Amino acid sequence: MPVPGGAVTAIPGQGNNLALTVDDGASSEVVGAYIRFARDSGARFTFFVTGVYDSWTDHKAELRPLVESGQIQLANHTWDHPDLTSLSATAISSQFARTKAFLRNTFGVDGTPYYRPPFGYRNSTVDDIAADHGYTVPTLWYGSLSDSGLITEQYLLECAHRYFNPQTIIIGHANHPPVTHVYGELLDIIRDRNLAMVTLNDIFTS
Repeated sequence: MPVPGGAVTAIPGQGNNLALTVDDGASSEVVGAYIRFARDSGARFTFFVTGVYDSWTDHKAELRPLVESGQIQLANHTWDHPDLTSLSATAISSQFARTKAFLRNTFGVDGTPYYRPPFGYRNSTVDDIAADHGYTVPTLWYGSLSDSGLITEQYLLECAHRYFNPQTIIIGHANHPPVTHVYGELLDIIRDRNLAMVTLNDIFTS
């Protein structure tokens, strides 16, 4: 289906797809574990990269082949995760430009047209400036693993049971270790519900 003309919170239409989207990258350990998870299981998902974190360059060698194959997609989650609605136009532009350049120089892609505003905070000014950089699709979500901060493995799995449903965009975070201990259980939920893990590019075509 065509790339949306604006914000997206779920996968349109009927189907059995699940778009897991993983934000930030504050933990190099967790980014590395997600990469191994993809490599070992065939899982497909989208990283929303916050460019300031060293985790992305730490794992460039392992991640880039998965990006080039399309198994893992990269998109823009700003440079250092500010509330974009509180910044000047120049500062907003810099947030997108720095991560766009980082993605291009490090992985050979720039993440367009998808961006995720930190905290989900956006307005018409933010969207217009993002679009000037090629990010025309604010990518929100309908279901969260609730792991931007540290939570228990049990609570994370409760969130997965609640939100892993057909045609959903799920938000997770590469910030804290609990998710790395339950990849098998997450796959069990996905398989039991006959869901197919997809990237945004798997669903939307230019």
